[in-house]
Amino acid sequence: MQTLFSTEGVLEKDKFRLWRDVCEDRLVPMAQTCLNDEPFNATIEGASIGGLVFTKFALRNLRAATTPRTLRHENHKTDHLFMSIVLSGQVRADQYDRSSTDRVGDFSIRDTNTPWTIEHSGYSEVLAIGIPRERLEGALGSARLFAGVTVGGDLPTATLTRSFLGNLLSLGDRLTPQVAESMVSTGLDLIVASLAERLAREAQRPVQDSVVVQRARAYLEAHLHDPTLDPPRLAAAAGVSLRRLQALFRAQDRHISDWIWHRRLEAAAKRLADPGCLHMPLGTLAYGCGFLSQSHFSRRFKERYGLSPRDYRVRALARGAEGGPEGRPGRLTPSRRPS
Repeated sequence: MQTLFSTEGVLEKDKFRLWRDVCEDRLVPMAQTCLNDEPFNATIEGASIGGLVFTKFALRNLRAATTPRTLRHENHKTDHLFMSIVLSGQVRADQYDRSSTDRVGDFSIRDTNTPWTIEHSGYSEVLAIGIPRERLEGALGSARLFAGVTVGGDLPTATLTRSFLGNLLSLGDRLTPQVAESMVSTGLDLIVASLAERLAREAQRPVQDSVVVQRARAYLEAHLHDPTLDPPRLAAAAGVSLRRLQALFRAQDRHISDWIWHRRLEAAAKRLADPGCLHMPLGTLAYGCGFLSQSHFSRRFKERYGLSPRDYRVRALARGAEGGPEGRPGRLTPSRRPS
């Protein structure tokens, strides 16, 4: 590969500006910042084989992000996606509500149409390959389905893909244009195969996600009385990160904290309507459902059901005395659904 840029021998005040110019010319316009005050040092190498553009970046402690503003830049390459292979160190990235930490051998696809954020904490080397968008989307569907998904370096097809592309890069200058183009086509087929295998594993996640949600629900039901129960603790009990549990709840148009309070209020309403709990003072009932104080309980309960807990109990027990169908107590309806 040819060295396109190096900070070696460049004045300190000019290093980052020149880096940014070359870097963004090879990729897309980005907002870039250093993560610390250490002197900035980096290199960029590049090669073009069979119409495929390879760029190797070696850098340290950098954050780069595409933003709504950079996406409107006239030099933005919307017709390309970028494959990012980690050669050294690790890279943290976010796109399409997916967060990942890619390590040596892993690769991901970046979609140039939507914002992404990439962080190089410490030293890292990354090989970026510009790929025609239509080549991947024609085989796999919208980039939204696979951009930001980490393809692990231990995946068999990923190992083959990485090896093939590495050999293509090292031997590309010895290939005729026709052969180079044919080899690039083979390399793209391998990339598609790797992504397809990874996505096939991703398709199993709905089942796993369902198990996680059910585990969280069971833990909440068993600990409704505990006022210290909060989203981080619930996520830990479910065996996932808080971010992951939040995403699962967002998919159901809920927030974790809202759901916790929703279940506590439902449990309280059930006890208020139960003749067997008539002897229970409202404060005791509130504490037993995880509320920190009776006033807090009363305020939230009235917001939810439109009645104070005391009035709700009186009305529910009156209806129960009258009897519903088949002698069952009647049920009061919440005044509004929780957000």
